Amino acid sequence: MIEGKRSPKRRPGQALALGVALTLLALACGERNTYVPPPPPKVTVSQPLKRPVTDYLDFTGNAVAYNTVPLRARVEGFLEKIYFQDGQTVKKGAPLFLIQQEQYQAQLQKAEASVLAEKAQLEHAQTEFDRYSKLVKQDAAAQTDVDRWHYERDSRRAALLAAQAQVVLAKLNLSYTKINAPFKGRMGRHLKDPGTLVGAGEKTLLAEINQIDPIYIYFNINEQELLRVRGKKPEPMEETEKKTFPVDVGLADETGYPHKGYLDFAAISLNPTTGSLQLRAILNNPDGVILPGLFARVRAPIAEVKGALVVPETAISYDQSGPFVRVVNDKNMVERRQVKLGVQDDTYRVVSEGLTGKEWVVVKGLLRAIPGRPVTPVKGEAKAGADGPKGNTPHPPSK
Repeated sequence: MIEGKRSPKRRPGQALALGVALTLLALACGERNTYVPPPPPKVTVSQPLKRPVTDYLDFTGNAVAYNTVPLRARVEGFLEKIYFQDGQTVKKGAPLFLIQQEQYQAQLQKAEASVLAEKAQLEHAQTEFDRYSKLVKQDAAAQTDVDRWHYERDSRRAALLAAQAQVVLAKLNLSYTKINAPFKGRMGRHLKDPGTLVGAGEKTLLAEINQIDPIYIYFNINEQELLRVRGKKPEPMEETEKKTFPVDVGLADETGYPHKGYLDFAAISLNPTTGSLQLRAILNNPDGVILPGLFARVRAPIAEVKGALVVPETAISYDQSGPFVRVVNDKNMVERRQVKLGVQDDTYRVVSEGLTGKEWVVVKGLLRAIPGRPVTPVKGEAKAGADGPKGNTPHPPSK
């Protein structure tokens, strides 16, 4: 009889380990891993501020000298002297150029001599006319002699006037040989050197002088802005001309608008090609900081808005639809709010349309504030500045 094989006996330690493994396997199969989403990102919010803001228009203009005079040789001669250094500031009446004078001094002497000669001939003609006028009354002379000396006397009078006019012209030509500064200004470079024949057949350009204190700033206003400034019922022209319209000017490398001036000219008609009106401002330039030809930023205040809504400039975003801000509603969801912007006031920007003032605008963390998604709003500091509202403590939306 063949006996069967016996199954091996298991040790107690192996049985215990096997039981623990089966228990862990059962637990693992019964509970699954679940995804826990991260909390909504934190963003800083604040309410729009109300403050008085001056509405203004911005322009780009260019500087033009108050006076610009090209200095030319009005008489012919050799240039003898130059009395200034290129780029030098000269006073009014200061000598600048000297042209050869001998020829014109001689012409003046000749003209003065002609005057003396004509005076002598006039006296002779007058004497003869008086003498023959008496003789003809005594039948001692013919009337033709009286008429001849009458004609001679009047001719000498005309010749004397012509000779005196030649003296005036000679003095004028002599004065042209010395060219003086017509006003206080800055000289350009000299264009002709001493020894050069100038004024020969043309009025030779010798140099140019500019007066840049005060200085002009020219700029243009388009038709829409002009109508906006003028309003529906413009004031009479006589009243407008009496008013002074201030402007502020700043250069490209300057902060703000440190130069103050006022409007002093407006063109009488719009340019039909560009649809704009040329304006001109005048301002003091004692240090010569503004040079002719420089581009300038021009700001012209037009009105004051006392209760304007402003938000930080950094809270405004732009896309193809225009400017917009991100606001957080009462459910802590981000909404996109299209706005219409006004003027810039320091680091703030006026919002003329799109906000009521009670919204909570995202001012920091804009990249985390995605429209349609929740956020965790955190109250931010909304500083109104010296002229802004006081005691306005904003609170974040309720959760």
